[in-house]
Amino acid sequence: MNTPILKMEQISKRFPGVIALDAVDLEVHTGEVVALAGENGAGKSTLMKILGGVYQPDGGQITINGQAVTINSVSDAGFNGIGFVHQELNVLDNLSVGENVYLGREPVWGGFLRLVDRRKLHADTDVYLKRLGLDISSRISLSELSIAQQQMVEIAKALSLNARILIMDEPTSSLTLTETERLLQVIKDLRTQGVSIIYISHRLGEIREIADRVVVLRDGKNAGVLEREEISHDRIVKLMVGRDINRFYVAPETIEKTTYAEVKDLRTSRYPKKTVSFNIRKNEILGFAGLVGAGRSEMAQAIFGVDAPVAGTVSLDGINIKVSSVRDAITRGIYLIPEDRRHSGLILEMPIRENISLPALSRYASAGLVNKDSERTTATNMCEKLNVKTPSIEANPVNLSGGNQQKVVLAKWLSLNPKLLIFDEPTRGIDVGAKAEIYQLMRGLAENGVAIIMISSDMEEILGESDRVAVMHEGAITGILEREECGEEAIMQLAVGQQKNGKT
Repeated sequence: MNTPILKMEQISKRFPGVIALDAVDLEVHTGEVVALAGENGAGKSTLMKILGGVYQPDGGQITINGQAVTINSVSDAGFNGIGFVHQELNVLDNLSVGENVYLGREPVWGGFLRLVDRRKLHADTDVYLKRLGLDISSRISLSELSIAQQQMVEIAKALSLNARILIMDEPTSSLTLTETERLLQVIKDLRTQGVSIIYISHRLGEIREIADRVVVLRDGKNAGVLEREEISHDRIVKLMVGRDINRFYVAPETIEKTTYAEVKDLRTSRYPKKTVSFNIRKNEILGFAGLVGAGRSEMAQAIFGVDAPVAGTVSLDGINIKVSSVRDAITRGIYLIPEDRRHSGLILEMPIRENISLPALSRYASAGLVNKDSERTTATNMCEKLNVKTPSIEANPVNLSGGNQQKVVLAKWLSLNPKLLIFDEPTRGIDVGAKAEIYQLMRGLAENGVAIIMISSDMEEILGESDRVAVMHEGAITGILEREECGEEAIMQLAVGQQKNGKT
């Protein structure tokens, strides 16, 4: 290859008490897609924030097109042709789509009056929306869009900068399968146009599809590089965690045909005219697939009592249970690990100890006073059991990685002996090592008699971890597939509304 468009040499960064990056090297050539992989805390985001001008390195050199550059700000990064699509949305929902895309760079007219040329602003934005296959008006308010659509607007904004080097940090984390496929195609198109892309994702299937090379970081250092022909799931995982993970997706020992949990004629407030019925067998994980808006999360919230169901019954081991509130569900052993763990599953500024005891404080109270020693005993035992990596149970979850935050949510419910446990997007934003641990925990719970529902938008996860797959479309189940029937095409046909028997 020719001279790299980007070369980062011996980049180091220290924070108080932590060496985030230790002499890391990275190079990218023109029109190349380089995947940057590593567990949470490996240094990926820190390295990219240095390239994007958010952080300044303590040592090392950055070279663009053979010229050494200093990037002291986000503006410097933009000047050097570097665009950044962050995992966390950086949008203003009180502005239109076009105003978000060109915020701070609005086309103007009228000489010294500098009036915003709204016609040009929206016309230019429409070009990028069309390029991404996003069928919305650039004049619509961002507040009217779904999270997935807002993420696509962020990507349109980055494309509008005409960046020569585009950093994408988990860009598909909030996208549907269709939107993900479209984005990956856009990335391939950009590559042919000479745009260089640094792609960060925990979804190894995406990396295998689009990456020309994979650069892996571990503990703030370079762990290895895989060329295109060397890229495989197992090789990436081994470099990331420093060992083989022999049982990534965990198959059951046996699946009994006996029904343990059953949902009959459930109707939610989102889809009051549609009914949902299914059962969960002993020792199995029942996966739920479907496109965004299919009603999977609404179903989970109705079973858990967050949004009381319009109608329907839930039974555990043959006993009917009425759930009209979260308190009812908790009392009956029905628990939900929500999709958004940071906002709905945890109180981030409250210690781990208190997060774990919160759902059942009466268990830890005497004469109206909480026994902190009892809380500490339970929290310590659960954190040890789940291998939560934290300096102390008094630490706040806000400082933990995504995988460890998910384990704290799980610890909260496992301390109460669950009977039915619903995982909504259980590994979103979690690194591969933590994923393997979560999968093993889920399988262990199922084998110990806990009914498991797993809602996931990750097709690889659905196919790998589910014993059966129920597929939803517009509030109804269009089919339930046995493990041997499962495949991407079969699931997608059901997800777009075709019934299992071929009807629509």
